[in-house]
Amino acid sequence: MSQTLEILDEVSLEDLNTMAIAATARHFADIENPDQLKQALNYAREHRLETLVLGGGSNLVFAGNFDGLVLHMALRGRSWEQVEDGSAVLVLAAGENWHEAVMYAARSGYRGIENLALIPGTAGAAPVQNIGAYGVELCDTLQNVTALDCELMEVVTLTAEDCQFAYRDSMFKRNPGRYIILEVRLRLSRHIPLKLDYQDLQDYLGETNTAELTPLAVAEAVMAVRRRKLPDPDVLPNAGSFFKNPVVSPSQFEGLKERFPDIVCYPLTDGVKLAAAWLIDQAGWKGFRNARVGIHNRQALVLINHSGGSGDDVLALAEEVRGSVRKKFGVELEMEPGIVGTR
Repeated sequence: MSQTLEILDEVSLEDLNTMAIAATARHFADIENPDQLKQALNYAREHRLETLVLGGGSNLVFAGNFDGLVLHMALRGRSWEQVEDGSAVLVLAAGENWHEAVMYAARSGYRGIENLALIPGTAGAAPVQNIGAYGVELCDTLQNVTALDCELMEVVTLTAEDCQFAYRDSMFKRNPGRYIILEVRLRLSRHIPLKLDYQDLQDYLGETNTAELTPLAVAEAVMAVRRRKLPDPDVLPNAGSFFKNPVVSPSQFEGLKERFPDIVCYPLTDGVKLAAAWLIDQAGWKGFRNARVGIHNRQALVLINHSGGSGDDVLALAEEVRGSVRKKFGVELEMEPGIVGTR
């Protein structure tokens, strides 16, 4: 592993984002260790360059070229710590592929993240978005993260409480640029109950004796369910779920329920979460395509780049969808991916 930082100029990012949007980084560096990261940040400060931390590129839209320094997180490594009494801590370097890490844990017989199989991206990006699927969120198992505090230029350890997790949100997302995650630690167990309450999982498992299920079997079931509904980014470029499920007040929900009796919802302690996919579908967008981009025909939450669309093409369609849902339901959709680059 080289300790010397190499900075490249005018690097294409098309293969480094799952929307396959053509964009170029003015400067680019692969980051394989913390020393290289510090060197890159010092270089950016000396040259007054904006920086972009890039993992798997699965949760962003390039609105144009990036006129700064892209830090491609390529830190590798995974290991077990604190192995005792049927529990263990899985340690993942930031550049580790998330899905491969999930399958590694499941094959090892440890439970906790099997419902998060097939989510694209890297381990270091997972806490930023507090990724979640099929009734499980990353915060359910996260013990702590090791990160570089970019203000102090010191490596720090942040607990799950420090991360201030919320639905698809975290302290990292609310304070962009302050911390860069280097390592993630997840507390997993061989004995905790499997989470199988999600309707799609129940439908897939059918009459299966759930008492005999392993975490690997659950991961494989999740993969099968996801593949039925979600396109493979390597085949049909996309950024996964493009919109968050909106949360409305109980009173607003009652008004919507009167007008739309079949509305899909998930009650919360302080409001009601609506299914964004249902809203988009009911607004008539599911399966829509224009010349370059569109909405997936099996999952209305997924915007697809079927014919070499630009970031502007994707964002214009997203705004049309948001406006349509706003007009029909009076509900505001929030985009999940970050938007980077100059338009």
